[in-house]
Amino acid sequence: MRRGPRLAVLGRQGAGKGTQCALLAARMGVPHLSTGDLFRDEVAAGTPLGRRVAGCLEGGHLVPDDVVLDVVTTALASAPQGYLLDGFPRNLAQATALLEAAGDDALDVAIELMVPSSVVLPRLAARRVCQSCGTTYMAPEGGPEITTCRVCGGKVARRADDTKAAIRRRLAAYDEQTRPMLVWLADRGLLLSVDGVAEPEAVHERVVDALRDRLAAVGLIDATG
Repeated sequence: MRRGPRLAVLGRQGAGKGTQCALLAARMGVPHLSTGDLFRDEVAAGTPLGRRVAGCLEGGHLVPDDVVLDVVTTALASAPQGYLLDGFPRNLAQATALLEAAGDDALDVAIELMVPSSVVLPRLAARRVCQSCGTTYMAPEGGPEITTCRVCGGKVARRADDTKAAIRRRLAAYDEQTRPMLVWLADRGLLLSVDGVAEPEAVHERVVDALRDRLAAVGLIDATG
């Protein structure tokens, strides 16, 4: 049986990765694997990996690359027919470790959503997150604050690190850490860059159009329907 595609969707924070992954996953019938969701699942399950992740998060530290890789490869083992990696890999070390751990066919292509900092900064400043289930909302400019999650009824609030100064630091760190990886992926013929500035449905069609030739080359053209 022909498997589904194995894709990574990359881009700055606020570029719309989660939205595009959800649209692609529904269209292609493969699971959407977000590192944030995977971390929460491991922590909630109380697994050894979850305890390591929880220790990092509770201490206010980034989860180390080796722990991230362990969480992701565990998830990949349960999705042999294809998947969408949301925001992973984030740097060259993660990308090379992924292919070493899971093989060269672990990634058919990585899609970079190109959205400038001037666009994502106000998006992130308007972001609100449910503290219970992680659902994300956008606070309307000049409108009432969103305080209750429509999914689980939990408390919705601005993330503590979503101040403009903190957002700028995160965006600068992303650019510094990710640029070498993007060059590496491009050199291996694994990178597709797509303009991510438009309504989600328009960006989705751009992504699908960009994917068609690449998926055809590896025998997965049916996945784009």
